[in-house]
Amino acid sequence: MTALVEKRTVDMQIIGEWVEPRSKVLDLGCGRGALLEYLTQTKDVRGVGVDMDFSRITACVARGLSVYQGDMTAFMRQFPDGEFDRVICSRTVQELDDPTTVIGEALRVGRALTVGFVNHGFWKNRVDGLVRGRKVRNEVYTTEWFESRPANPVTIADFEHFCAAKDLRITRCVYLRGDWKTRCWVRPNLFAGYALYDLAR
Repeated sequence: MTALVEKRTVDMQIIGEWVEPRSKVLDLGCGRGALLEYLTQTKDVRGVGVDMDFSRITACVARGLSVYQGDMTAFMRQFPDGEFDRVICSRTVQELDDPTTVIGEALRVGRALTVGFVNHGFWKNRVDGLVRGRKVRNEVYTTEWFESRPANPVTIADFEHFCAAKDLRITRCVYLRGDWKTRCWVRPNLFAGYALYDLAR
């Protein structure tokens, strides 16, 4: 198992623990559908994914998943309040043009929202950027700038400030160290490489 796959596995296991069996799930920025397939197989969820990338949507279809290609906000606006038991925004929030609108819509159509992201405030990211003067690259950020999608890096402190400013309730959270396997219990904005939140209004 590669380090990247292992990280993805831990991420999926934690989200899987939060998802109720046979619930209705919307996966925003579903990518190639690995998480949605995992939840379908282990939790028997009724899931639908949304992504802009055609090749990723094609990969989802090959997995037998229900998916939509297009803008996630426009997609959500066609649903009534509380249509989904849970909306998931895993590794997507840093790529959103308008995170406030997307998260607001997600909490309208979903009774709970799970958000997971790489913590840009991780201490190695801070040191790496300071010392090298280049795009951060380490076990948390594994790609060169030219291999990365446009991103708006967010820290744990940024996200928790956002939740407080928008009056969003954090019902639970998990912080993982730079290996994305070991739980981080102390000063997560400095020592955690990845963060997962469950939100509600």
